[in-house]
Amino acid sequence: MVSFGELREHLLVARLAGVVATSREVSLRSYRLFAARDPRVLLGIDPVGAWQQRDVIELMADRCGVSADPRCVSGHDVIDPDRTLTALDDFADRLAEVARRGAPVVLGTGHPHRLLGFYVALADALSAAGCAVLTPAQGRCVDITTRFGLRTYNLDYVRGVGLVRERGGESPGCEPGAHTHSPLPVRTALAGAAEAGGVLPELVIGDHGWVCGAGQLGFEAIGLADTDDPALFVGQAEGCVSVVVPLDDGVRSDYYLPLTRYVLKRACLSQ
Repeated sequence: MVSFGELREHLLVARLAGVVATSREVSLRSYRLFAARDPRVLLGIDPVGAWQQRDVIELMADRCGVSADPRCVSGHDVIDPDRTLTALDDFADRLAEVARRGAPVVLGTGHPHRLLGFYVALADALSAAGCAVLTPAQGRCVDITTRFGLRTYNLDYVRGVGLVRERGGESPGCEPGAHTHSPLPVRTALAGAAEAGGVLPELVIGDHGWVCGAGQLGFEAIGLADTDDPALFVGQAEGCVSVVVPLDDGVRSDYYLPLTRYVLKRACLSQ
C-alpha cells in the first residue's frame, strides 16, 4: 500500500505533479483556443459561460496550481501535488460509491500509450465488485478530424477500456491504440448502447473527449487532465463533469502504478 506521503513524493519525483513537462506556452495556447471556442480544445463540451482566456487562467490556477499571472508566458507548468491528491480522493470515492451499488460503467482513453494500464486496473476491480463494464458499439467506425485530415478509426476495447484504432492497423484486442482528444468515440459508444436498448452507464471514467463528451450528454463523468486540458476543468466548474484529477498525462505508463494502488485501496477495491 502506498501511503499519502509516499504518493505525494512519487508525484513530484515522477513529475506527475510539481514541475511537469507541459510547457506554459502550450497551456496558454490551449487557453486561448478554448476562449475562441476551438472544437479541438473544447473536447465535446459546450460551455455556458463566456470564458475568456484570463478566466481560464484563473480557473486553472485554482484547480491545478498553475501560475495565475498572464504575464508568465514561458517555462514549465506547475501542478500542486496537494490538489492532485485531493482530487484522487474524490475520484476514488466516486468509484467506491459505484462499486457499492454495482452500477454499470464505461471506461475509455485517448491516451492508450500511457494510461491504458491505469484504466484496465480500474475496470478489472469494478468488474470484480459486481459492476457491469460496458463495451458498446465495439468495431464501429468513427470519423475523426485530425491535423492530417479526416481519418476513419474503429472503436475497440482492451479488457473493458475503450479506445480507437486506425483502420487496417493492429488487430482488435491488441495494444495500444491511437491517441485522440475527440469526443466522438464516447458519443459512438453511448449511441450504440442506446440504440441496442441495453444498459446505459451510470458513470463514465476516462480522459479528454471521453469525459467531456459524456458529461455534455448528461452522464456522470470523472477523469484525469493535464494543464493544457482546460475543457475538463471548465466542465467541472459548470457542473457537467464530476471529478477531474490534475496531473501530467504523458509520463511513462509504469509511473501511474502507485496512483492505481492508492485509488483502489481508498475505494476498497484492492484485489
